[in-house]
Amino acid sequence: MSLFTLLSVGIYAGLLTTAQIKVTAGESVFANAMAAAELLGANLREREMEIVLLSQAPHFVRGDFTSPDLLASLERRRILRSEFAWLGVADTNGKVIQASNNMLVNESVAQRPWFIAGLKGVFTGDVHEALLLAKLLPHPASTEPLRFIDFAAPIRNKEGQVIGVVAAHAHWNWVTETVQRVANRRERDSGSEILIVSEAGNVLYPQALAGISRLPENLSDNKNYSKNHSANYSIATWDDGRQYLTSQVMVDASANTHFGWRIVVRQPLENALAPVYATYWHFLILAVIAMILFSLLAWRLAQSVSKPIEQLAAAARSIKLHTTAPRYPTGTNLREVAQLSNAMQSMTESLLTRERELELLNQTLEQQVLQRTEALAAANKQLEHLATTDPLTGVNNRRSFDEKLAECVRMGQRTGHGFSLLLLDADHFKKVNDNHGHPVGDAVLQQIARVIKDNIRTTDFVARYGGEEFAVILPNSPNAIAVSTVAEKIRSAIEIATFPDVGHMTMSIGSSAWHPNEPNATAVIQRTDEALYTAKAAGRNCAVAFRESD
Repeated sequence: MSLFTLLSVGIYAGLLTTAQIKVTAGESVFANAMAAAELLGANLREREMEIVLLSQAPHFVRGDFTSPDLLASLERRRILRSEFAWLGVADTNGKVIQASNNMLVNESVAQRPWFIAGLKGVFTGDVHEALLLAKLLPHPASTEPLRFIDFAAPIRNKEGQVIGVVAAHAHWNWVTETVQRVANRRERDSGSEILIVSEAGNVLYPQALAGISRLPENLSDNKNYSKNHSANYSIATWDDGRQYLTSQVMVDASANTHFGWRIVVRQPLENALAPVYATYWHFLILAVIAMILFSLLAWRLAQSVSKPIEQLAAAARSIKLHTTAPRYPTGTNLREVAQLSNAMQSMTESLLTRERELELLNQTLEQQVLQRTEALAAANKQLEHLATTDPLTGVNNRRSFDEKLAECVRMGQRTGHGFSLLLLDADHFKKVNDNHGHPVGDAVLQQIARVIKDNIRTTDFVARYGGEEFAVILPNSPNAIAVSTVAEKIRSAIEIATFPDVGHMTMSIGSSAWHPNEPNATAVIQRTDEALYTAKAAGRNCAVAFRESD
């Protein structure tokens, strides 16, 4: 039990620790992603604002794009901001009038996306390669291609008319260095990586993953992130087959341009859970030590406590089964066990004496119980007979008839077999009671019941329905000819029978069949009663079967 408790608590604590470490690691990667996204967004907005301010400078607004002051302003801006690879001014026709280092001067940029967008408003473009500009700029030692981000703003005169476009190309390295500054030494040691991912889910940075790695599908469509743990980070399987603790944050560049860039920070899941694995090993060692200690304690308790108690239990079983003489523990150091042993020995002697007395008493009680049981069974049988038999005629009573009828309905619904019902009424029976008295009428009913019982099949059921009416149930769906034969046999037997003090009696009989599609017996009783009424209306002393045309 102690070991089980230790394991249960350890597993529970391990689960809590794992969950907490996941939360901590997830919040860490999310914090890095958020910091990088905010820093990059702020820098992009600052560079865009600088271009806007340039477009509003007085020597730009005057429209003299050949002015040395304008070129000096461009050069100063390029020197102060090393991230700018090129700054220039173009007229409304797309011709570059002046530019830093005189690059692209007199070249046409009318078809460039930044120029077209710059004529309409402030523009910040997505990362791209500029082949012409790359040829003019000194190429770094790195093998990575030169990539740039475009900034552009329209130049308007005092009347608000667009007279040109000022533009700048910023090095892509400036963007990556901005993001990388967020990653501190601790994240690098833990295997964390910062990625820039495009709106389509393609990795833009680092260059080693660009073009060959994509954001996992289950993260590609997530563009809104709420401030809770379930949305700040997730565990995703990347295209290298490894699982990473991943967090992504949208880069809010400006109100004018939406790149759809995302800063993604990912950390290998095994690195994030390394403290958990170390905790598991510590717990395993602790569990082994605890198991050894608890095993020694249990062995000691078994020798001093459990063994004498087991001997007492064996002695109790011997007493119960009468197998051998009970053997009690001796030489025990536990006072409670010694007292219990003495008490059991005294109890054994008392039990043996009482057992002999009880055997004699049980024999007497068994005989009395047997006699009472036989008497009770006879009484129950008599009660059942009284409850189901008509006391005058000796056939089944109305209650027994209702139960039999319900039973036939249930059986017919299960088996699909119907049954038939006869209702029999003694003709002019009231005159018998009026002319001869009720005792003679009772004798007539008793004889009628005997005649009916003598003229039906052994499987048929006869009951007194009420007054001078009787009912017969013919099970197992007999055909119309068989039902008519039974009814006519009963009618003719009543007609030829001689009744003391009365002479002859006749019976009117109605019959109908119950079909398995009927839910209960109400309809068949009604049809049989209608057939009986038809027999009486036809002059009595006849058997009539119910027909639908009736």
